Amino acid sequence: MGFQERQVTVTVEFMRRIAKAAAAETLPRFRQHTAVVNKLAVGFDPVTEADREAERAIRALISAEFPGHGILGEEHGLENASSRHVWVIDPIDGTRAFISGLPVWGTLVGLTVDGDAVAGMMSQPFTGELFYADAEGAHYEGPGGNRRLATRQTTDLADATLFTTTPALFRDGKRAIYDRLEGRVRLARYGTDCYAFAMVAAGHADIVVEAGLQPYDIVALIPIIEKAGGVVTTFDGGPAEKGGDVIAAATPELHAAALAVLRG
Repeated sequence: MGFQERQVTVTVEFMRRIAKAAAAETLPRFRQHTAVVNKLAVGFDPVTEADREAERAIRALISAEFPGHGILGEEHGLENASSRHVWVIDPIDGTRAFISGLPVWGTLVGLTVDGDAVAGMMSQPFTGELFYADAEGAHYEGPGGNRRLATRQTTDLADATLFTTTPALFRDGKRAIYDRLEGRVRLARYGTDCYAFAMVAAGHADIVVEAGLQPYDIVALIPIIEKAGGVVTTFDGGPAEKGGDVIAAATPELHAAALAVLRG
């Protein structure tokens, strides 16, 4: 089982190997009061040994399977930047949740070809869940059985559930814009990191909006949502692979309605 994207075949078995290797580094350190390092001189951007070692394990697997491919990781930077094929890694998306003992973090690994996200996986090892995309669609493996993912068919903001990490991330005048969108939806929830995007793909939520994302925060999630039927762009409607202010929505109609509110 796998898929072909521009001369690159990524098997589901390889995704499972990545998820297993990362889990071997993250799970033993989860809820163990491990040391936390702040990457910022001002503010708080935590990193743990689990982040660094999980990314190291993922990089080793990718380098062995696809020598010559580029790799961009949150913790260990960029290598082989000139390659058409670049893997984008966030070993623990949601480190704040990780150090707080909340199981809404995940391991994100995506593949871009010529800058376009073509493959992606999100693994949450504590709950035993794997979300991934292949040529046939987006898929789920975990409790309750394996199944194909499909977004809800929500088209009206008044019926929608909205996720964001925190409204506090919307700065420089953007908070009023976010508040306007939240005021139009049925339900808003905070603090679920990559799990929010997975819930849109799985049909449990309808919109995610985030401010100031990096490529490793979103690349892996783009194909999962798109192949489940959703739409992912920046707030100006452009490609989201480079990060920035990003919106994911369950349907094209809902995406258009949310963008109209965000644009005022």
